[in-house]
Amino acid sequence: MSNATPIRYRLAETTIDQTDLEDLCAWLKTNPWLTQGPLVKEFEHGWANWIGLPHACFVNSGSSANLLMYYALIVGERLANQKVVVPAVSWVTSVAPAIQLGLEPLMCEADPDTFGLDPNHLERLCQEHKPAMVLLVHVLGVPCKMDEILALQEKYRFILIEDTCAAMGSRYQGKLVGTFGTMASFSLYFGHHASTMEGGMVVTQDDDLRDLLFMLRSHGWTKDLSPEKQYSYAEDFDIPVFNRAFTFYLPGFNCRATDLQARLGLGQLKKIEHAFQRRRENHRKYQELIGNSEHFQCQHNPKAEICSISFMALAKDSEHRTRVGAALKEAGIETRPVGGGNMSRQPFWRKRYGVQTFPMADRLHDAAFQLPNHPDLSLHDIETICSVVLGVRT
Repeated sequence: MSNATPIRYRLAETTIDQTDLEDLCAWLKTNPWLTQGPLVKEFEHGWANWIGLPHACFVNSGSSANLLMYYALIVGERLANQKVVVPAVSWVTSVAPAIQLGLEPLMCEADPDTFGLDPNHLERLCQEHKPAMVLLVHVLGVPCKMDEILALQEKYRFILIEDTCAAMGSRYQGKLVGTFGTMASFSLYFGHHASTMEGGMVVTQDDDLRDLLFMLRSHGWTKDLSPEKQYSYAEDFDIPVFNRAFTFYLPGFNCRATDLQARLGLGQLKKIEHAFQRRRENHRKYQELIGNSEHFQCQHNPKAEICSISFMALAKDSEHRTRVGAALKEAGIETRPVGGGNMSRQPFWRKRYGVQTFPMADRLHDAAFQLPNHPDLSLHDIETICSVVLGVRT
C-alpha cells in the first residue's frame, strides 16, 4: 500500500467541464460532420474576434502552430537570411522548427525580470548576426518587455513572431499579447487557459500569410482558400479543372484540427473571460505573498496585466528548490521545473551546437519551480500553497 500524500492541488486542471461534455454528447447524437468542417471555420472566426485580428487558423496543437509560423515565413520568402533568434527559456517546439526547417537558430538569454527575451542580449545578437526573425515567448503568461523589443525590431528590421501558448489573456500596456508580432501562436492543450483537448491557433493580420497557413495546414492544397484564389492558383499552373481539388502547390503538412475539437472550443470561448479573471486574481495573490519574500525571486512586469498558466518562483539555488519541492509534495501540491530551463542544456540542442552559458537561464534551469494557477483555485487556496513555500527558508 502506498503512503504517498494525496494530491490536493494539481498544477493544472481541465477547463472542459460536465456541461461541455453533455453538450458534446448531445451534438454527437445529431450525427454531425466530425473532421475539419464548418465548426472549425466558426471557431476561427470567434477566435479572431476575441483577439481582435482578422485571421485565425485552427490546428491540431500549439506545437504545430509554431511549426506553421516558421514555415509560412520560409515558403512566403519573407526571411532575408537563415538566422533566427530563439529564447533560451522556452519550450522544445518553440525552438525545434528552426532546426527541422534548416534555419540557423541563435539562442537569446533570459531577462532577469520577465524571464522572456533579454533585450540587451537580443541587441547584441542583432548587431553581430542581423537575424531575419525573432521568436519570443511570454514565459508562463508574463509578457516580455515589448517596448524594448519593438524598438529593436524597428532598428534592426527583423520579423517578430510570438509564442503566446501559455499567455492567453495577458496584456501589455492594455494590449493583448499575441497582437504585437507578424503572427502569434496559442495552445489549446489540457490545462491551458482554454482547451480543445489537443489544439492550437495561429493569428495574423497578413492576408498572404493567412493563405499560406491554411495551405500548409492541409497538405499544401488550396481547398480552404476563397474560390477566386483557388482559381488563380490553378490558372497560374495550368491545372485541369478535374484535377484542381487534389493539386498540391506547397510541400505542406496535415496539421488539421476537427469539428469535434471546434465544438469544444466554441464552448470555451463563452466562459474564457471568467477563466482569465480568476487566473489574474490568483497571480496577483501569489505576487503579493511570494513576490515580496526575500527568499524567492519572481517574474514581474509593471506594464503588464498577467494571466498566467502557472506561477513561477526562483529559489536561492538547486538545494533550496529541492527542499521546496519536497515540502510541496508532502503537502499534496504539484510542482515542476520551468519548461526546459536553459534549452541549450537539453540534449537535442547541445549535441548539435553545444551547451551555452546564460547566467539567468542557468539559474532558472537549476532553481525555478512552478505553482498551480487555474480557475478552480480560490484566493484561500493560493494562501495555503504560499504558506508551504514560504515555510521553506534558505
